Amino acid sequence: MPHNLLVTAPPPEVRPHGSERPLGPDDPGLVGGYALLGRLGEGGQGVVYLGRDSAGELVTVKLLRGGSAATTRARARFVKEAAAARQVTGRHTARVLDADVTGDRPYIVSEFVEGPSLQHVVADGGPLPAPRLRKVALRTAGALAAIHRAGIVHRDFKPGNVLLGPDGAKVIDFGIAQMADATPLTTGPIGTPAYMAPEQIEDEPVGPPADVFAWGATMVYTATGRPPFGTGSNAAVMRRVTSRRPDLGDLDGPLRELAARCLDKNPAARPTARQLVRALRDDMLPEPAPRPTAIPRYRWRMMVALAGVVAAGFLLGVLI
Repeated sequence: MPHNLLVTAPPPEVRPHGSERPLGPDDPGLVGGYALLGRLGEGGQGVVYLGRDSAGELVTVKLLRGGSAATTRARARFVKEAAAARQVTGRHTARVLDADVTGDRPYIVSEFVEGPSLQHVVADGGPLPAPRLRKVALRTAGALAAIHRAGIVHRDFKPGNVLLGPDGAKVIDFGIAQMADATPLTTGPIGTPAYMAPEQIEDEPVGPPADVFAWGATMVYTATGRPPFGTGSNAAVMRRVTSRRPDLGDLDGPLRELAARCLDKNPAARPTARQLVRALRDDMLPEPAPRPTAIPRYRWRMMVALAGVVAAGFLLGVLI
């Protein structure tokens, strides 16, 4: 399982067609036969462009920052992203159409999803009504099931990586996805703090349950307009993720119970993405997973730290 990950700046927020920024003087006009029309977003790894293929269809083109001058590590991550994304198939994920990771300008071409992100929709219009919320929940759970079926861990599932297109929600951005048996290239936790699982924060092995945790947090945001562990500095949010119960707000019904199970601190107690799909489709909650008897390493750390504080207080009282 991938671990030792790095907290990163948010990946590019892809804009709907018509809101892309014009190309700058240093932007190429053509990459691998794809005409670039404007900038859709920019992140630490690369720039995302709106493009057009030879048939006139709109596509998304992600170009590695630095091109041939990119570091070996950056190029290796880009190669890994392309390999991971190609293995994911499903109606609810943006399809990878083409890639060239060996040339002077490595790029990945994927399906362009016409529509705003879930993050923008909720931020601008408030929580989704129950019928639409259920559809988004089912489609995104299906997307995660497809991702996990391909042996991939997304590792940054969040409202900004869900686009609401004409045919429903689709999950995008495999920029920090990894194969389940991949060797990490970075140190420290990767992801977006408000949607990161405790094991990501505490440098524990990270697998599909981390995506399920992020799904639960995303559903809380979609239903209430705020993430379950609040906002603020990265350190404050991550501390709440590892030590406090989630605030589910006024989320109700079966989805509340599902989200609560997904946000369990222990990865082994969470349902799988496939179980989420069945539960949402059949209106039946999955059987609770057996509570593991082993205490996760991050829990041991918290217990040891607390014991140290108690012992120090007792010693101070004796001395006084």
